[in-house]
Amino acid sequence: MAGLNRSTFRRLQQLQQIPSVWEGDRRPMSEPLPIGSSALSDYDLENGGDCIMWVDGSQGMVRSMDVVSPDTGPEAVVRTLLRAMEHPHSPALPGRPQKIVVKDREIQFFLRGVLQDLGISIEYVPDLPLIDELFRGFQDVVDRKPPLLPPQYVESLEEKAYQVWQAGPWECLADHQIISIELEGWDMGTLYACVMGMLGLDYGILLYRSLESLTQFRKRVIANESAERLEEAFLSQDCLFITFESAQEDDEIDLSDLPPSEIKPTFGNLHPLEGMRSILYDEEALLTILALDAFARFFHSVRRKLTKGKFPNLSQCYQIPIPEGGDRPGPEEVAVTVSTMPELAAKLFEMSVSATDDEDDEEDDETLLRDDLVPPNSFLSLGVVPWEILKELEGSASHYQSAPVHASGDGLPIILIQTSRPKAKAMIDTLKKAGGVTGMCFNPGEDPIGGNRFDLGILKTENGDLHLFGEFMEDDPVHVAARKKWDGRCKKTKGYCGLVIAMGLTGASRGNPQQKDMLALFEVRSLSPKDINLGTLQLMPMPF
Repeated sequence: MAGLNRSTFRRLQQLQQIPSVWEGDRRPMSEPLPIGSSALSDYDLENGGDCIMWVDGSQGMVRSMDVVSPDTGPEAVVRTLLRAMEHPHSPALPGRPQKIVVKDREIQFFLRGVLQDLGISIEYVPDLPLIDELFRGFQDVVDRKPPLLPPQYVESLEEKAYQVWQAGPWECLADHQIISIELEGWDMGTLYACVMGMLGLDYGILLYRSLESLTQFRKRVIANESAERLEEAFLSQDCLFITFESAQEDDEIDLSDLPPSEIKPTFGNLHPLEGMRSILYDEEALLTILALDAFARFFHSVRRKLTKGKFPNLSQCYQIPIPEGGDRPGPEEVAVTVSTMPELAAKLFEMSVSATDDEDDEEDDETLLRDDLVPPNSFLSLGVVPWEILKELEGSASHYQSAPVHASGDGLPIILIQTSRPKAKAMIDTLKKAGGVTGMCFNPGEDPIGGNRFDLGILKTENGDLHLFGEFMEDDPVHVAARKKWDGRCKKTKGYCGLVIAMGLTGASRGNPQQKDMLALFEVRSLSPKDINLGTLQLMPMPF
């Protein structure tokens, strides 16, 4: 057992000894402690754990408190006690008690060993009335706290959430493709569903209560306001929301790689006057169930019509059963009309494109070659996709750009870029916004200081941008052999090749993605260095 060092011991001896009795205890908390008490305001109480508390029984005030992990040793009790002596909560003043009482024999013996020669009596008592009263008050607050979801609707909410997750609407719908959900006979009117997740970052659905809230938030985000203003804009939204997270609470995991059993739905509400809360009350929960049920039915019925970026004018009507358990009077079913909103989608998309164009106009016009497309540590290779597999890939890839390829030889020569799913989605989105890929080439490059020469892989997009996708040593025998095969295959296809963007960088398919991992196929022209007219590019040293 560690003892106090001599300097700490002398410092504690210099404190005035107060003629009072302190109660101390350490108790496990099955629930997070309620926030709101002044005694708790300095602590992170989002999780439970063990609560350590030291109370001055004579003055009836908490001198110090801490929340620690259950596996923390008894030293934590001493640390909290020393703070109670030297740095107590206001309005208490520093000092040493004459007596300490505890109801745990282990704590009593531990404190006797550590605090010996400080003139503090340490006694065991069966009850700690003041601490008992404080903890009863904490528990009363916990008991009065409403549940996150109404108990009668929990099962229905989770069932509808998993139906949406398994449907995967973010594979087809971008966040500007809004779907209206009109509940007849309800004073809530129409909800407007915005699907998040096409880029693989955050998965969920926002159910806006008004188009004004939706469009105003978009405008403020596009305006690129300050972080404080964006937070204000976020809290000013008027919507219900459902998001999906990993049950393991690991932010690095791509949710698309997890089985449904490891996906956790969360629900909440945003309103300008309420801010954000993770609690749904009865009417909100019921509305969310009906909206998710109607949305899932609609998406299943029209999914094939929403592929490859298409968003036609579609509408369906459903009779959705109202789940049991609520006390809302009325019929057992509600009529719901679900419709796409292609005109609004076009308007929102134009807003984002205009903002992107404005940003591009502000960029340096002399920038000829961009190197921000391919994420760091991506896997790159030159290869070939056999014709029979290519035919299947054209139908299975989430994005496919076709070209009049001449099918000759053993297959289509391709550049494979493999990264994580979110980053692959972001690459695809960037290329789509640029109008697609028009060609690829290998351009010479050199390092004038080191003397090395490179083969630089470059993509050209419809808007005229050039993107560096890879740097290959010109004398690398592996690359030399791959380039020789690449050039020969391009001749057989009469100058056509392909770009394949795949996920699965950290999985078993790293370097050898399966068809299910290939998210995009761009069939394009193979260009020569003369076509892009850059000449030999030189590696320039960065200034200090």
